[in-house]
Amino acid sequence: MTDPASSADPAGGPDPAGGTGPASGFGPASITGVLARALASLRAERGWSLDQLAVRSGVSKGVLVATEQGRSNPNLATLARMADAFGVPVTRLIDTSSEPAVRITGPAQARSLWHGPAGGTGTIIAATEPPWAAELWQWRLLPGEDFGGDAHAAATRELAWVQEGTLTLTVAGSRYTVGPRMCARFPGGVPHGYANEGDEPVLLTMIVVVPPAPA
Repeated sequence: MTDPASSADPAGGPDPAGGTGPASGFGPASITGVLARALASLRAERGWSLDQLAVRSGVSKGVLVATEQGRSNPNLATLARMADAFGVPVTRLIDTSSEPAVRITGPAQARSLWHGPAGGTGTIIAATEPPWAAELWQWRLLPGEDFGGDAHAAATRELAWVQEGTLTLTVAGSRYTVGPRMCARFPGGVPHGYANEGDEPVLLTMIVVVPPAPA
């Protein structure tokens, strides 16, 4: 899931989405270069200035400049804001390969973009192309871990299927309990978050549908 937060730290530091640093698993210099090129390319396609992208994404111009110059390793919250602004899945920003008509990927292409303080992970497995891109995520939350909190783009939709454990889902201030083999669907355009308040790990599969960027 894309996971925007109120104050992302591109240099590392605490991740407001609940992680503990930059987008873990996404740090190699080659990926940073891919992100820099993708950001510049998407901006050029839309004819946006850095100032316009900063307004649309809520990411500061300084962070965007550093990212396009390959000097920044953004955390998941910042990546999500950028992707939401363009109306593309997070994978579009960090994908190192071309996109054939039929594409089969494996563990090597998955990216762990969130690491929780107790060892949990949030891994994006794959995504379809925009418009109305769909992201496929796998999350493992250890007891006491949580992520999320902020809203995504207005028309975003999410599905969360719990395979193991019991998930506490908060959507627009209301709390829901999602047990094993249960699925929750809800609008991602409102504040929402996921938490493991139990004693056992939570394993869940998530699909996030990303709307096109507004004209």
